[in-house]
Amino acid sequence: MSSDLDIAKDALDSVINKSRVHLYKPIQIAEILFSQRTNSDLNIDLMELETYRTKSKKWRDIVCMQFLGRVSTSSAKFQDNLFEDNAIPPVLLASLGIENIESNGTVEAYIYKKFEEKHMQLENALNYCLQSTKENFELMGFLNQFWEQPGLKRSLDKIFEIVIYSLFEVITTAMKVKIDIYYDSETTGILSEFSEFAEKVLNLNAENNRKTLDAHFHRVGVTNAADRGLDMYANFGSVVQIKHLSLDEDLAKDVVTSITSNKIIIVCKSVEENIINSLLTQIGWRSRIQAVITIDELVSWYEKALTGIYSEELGERIISTLSGEIKNEFPSVGNNDFQQFKNDRGYNNLSSEYWA
Repeated sequence: MSSDLDIAKDALDSVINKSRVHLYKPIQIAEILFSQRTNSDLNIDLMELETYRTKSKKWRDIVCMQFLGRVSTSSAKFQDNLFEDNAIPPVLLASLGIENIESNGTVEAYIYKKFEEKHMQLENALNYCLQSTKENFELMGFLNQFWEQPGLKRSLDKIFEIVIYSLFEVITTAMKVKIDIYYDSETTGILSEFSEFAEKVLNLNAENNRKTLDAHFHRVGVTNAADRGLDMYANFGSVVQIKHLSLDEDLAKDVVTSITSNKIIIVCKSVEENIINSLLTQIGWRSRIQAVITIDELVSWYEKALTGIYSEELGERIISTLSGEIKNEFPSVGNNDFQQFKNDRGYNNLSSEYWA
């Protein structure tokens, strides 16, 4: 029969394995354990959730801002799921706490070791892009590093966003696509009545009844729960939903009903295209889909952009945009402060066969 510590460690490993590369929830556990071990004034009782539930988010965020440059934007309910019975409830956290104090912080060190391992995997994968040129970058070679490494699969959605955004934005701006905004001359009465609205919201007035904008794509930038919702949008009306997982009927309804636009672009695996088209037709929403784009098409477009007749104009811009978005999305890559953090806390001096 497993000991209480074995059960607690299994639960911790499960949370770590399910986490995206940012590891927000495991870091929160580490900071609860660190605070309990090092600061008795906080009066933390691991069996009493309210002694640390809210405060621990602030402790977590301090570390996350230092090494990730961001904090969790998930709902409070989703964040608090960490302490439910199917994750790490107080009784299991208390077992980890006893072990952590007796071993001078080994459980904390274990969590941060896992964080470091995931980020080393990530850094190796991302360096492929950061060190590539338009001549040697291969899209599938880049994506396969995330598909094939379990520790990186949870970050695949963000990588897809970056890959698709970089291509869409560079080609759209290279085409110098323009958007005209103007009002009908028959509506000048409404314009006059709502002149402040027109000026502030539409940037139009009686003297300037038309303006021209450059077309752009934008990433929403926040990971949505259950992998649904809007991933990218264009200032000319199109919105993009990126799917690298299978799309069933319930998820298809969530995707379409969560977006009000009638110009939805879905990006999916090639094997999913017919299924998605059939599914959307069955549920009566095919008319709201502007296009279904497959990964095979993306690969072809990337090859044209990087090595085709317009590669001089497009290639380096795409690689540069990819690299810039990666650095923005994963600022922890190449962050040398983490080693100092481990040294300051004494984690490098700990060793344990059980937590190896």
